[in-house]
Amino acid sequence: MNPIVSVVIPTYNSDRYIAAAIDSVLAQTYPHWEILVVDDGSQDRTQQILQPIVREVGDRLRYIYQTNQGVSAARNRGIEAARGEFVAFLDADDIFLPDKLAAQIEVFAVQTQLGMVHSGWRRVDAVGKPLLDVEPWREIPTLDLESWLRWKPVLPSAMMFRRQWLLEAGGFDSRFPPAEDTELVLRLALRGCKAAWLRQITVLYRQHEDSAMYKGLPQARSLSAVLDHFFAQPDVPPHIRLLEPDIRYSTWVWIGWYLYGTGHLVEMGEALQQAWQYSPYSALEAIINWVESFAAFSKNIGKVLDAEVLVTSAQWQDVTAWVSQNNEKLSIKN
Repeated sequence: MNPIVSVVIPTYNSDRYIAAAIDSVLAQTYPHWEILVVDDGSQDRTQQILQPIVREVGDRLRYIYQTNQGVSAARNRGIEAARGEFVAFLDADDIFLPDKLAAQIEVFAVQTQLGMVHSGWRRVDAVGKPLLDVEPWREIPTLDLESWLRWKPVLPSAMMFRRQWLLEAGGFDSRFPPAEDTELVLRLALRGCKAAWLRQITVLYRQHEDSAMYKGLPQARSLSAVLDHFFAQPDVPPHIRLLEPDIRYSTWVWIGWYLYGTGHLVEMGEALQQAWQYSPYSALEAIINWVESFAAFSKNIGKVLDAEVLVTSAQWQDVTAWVSQNNEKLSIKN
């Protein structure tokens, strides 16, 4: 009997975490699953750790090895090999909570038009200590193209997809690491793929030095490239295209905060200069908005922004002086 859900676990040098990820699938209350571990050329002990697990679990766990090609290629390999109607991605350092698959399948059963079901997640540290519960539906109650663009609340381990949609969309695009997941979701939404929330925490999202969220400059550049690619599409709906300046402004402000938090202060200033090009505010209003936004973004990950440290930094003073000197808004070229 074919499985209904294929759990795709891409892994690269994650021997510290891979067994726990697999165990969390074995512990699911939903029984109709298979696991596909796609090893993207690991050079650590991943294979040795997996060998006894594969023997114990049997053919419900398939191990696929490929030369290192990146996480997009690994996930796409899993999509192609999957036998289930639905695909749930699980990063090798994350952990499913026991009802994850059952709860998301129930949403699909009730809302048969859906192609994606998203959920909340719990941020934990490298050893699994809870840091913060993330419940994006409180701020983003509806998952449509506009909300995906504005807020980008994408976390593959917290999502489940109808496999046919992934196949039709062509899977992940390897040109946009590490924001390839955001690009895929935007592409799906643009094609009409419907999404809904499962208002439940379903996964432990592990934060450590190798996590995607700590890849400062690549993450920022990738997200900017994703927006450029999206708005270059000829079939962007007119009402969405009208939102482009606002979306670009808020995205660049988020990138600025992200770069600040990852220690790239010079690049933070450059990002805020980019934001200014799309700002609906006066110079003073924009600067106030940036501080307020930085504080809100920090709060969303369980941290408190030290505004005094921010505004007294040389890079912040440089960019705010630059904005103040530009009394006339830079025109936006469409």
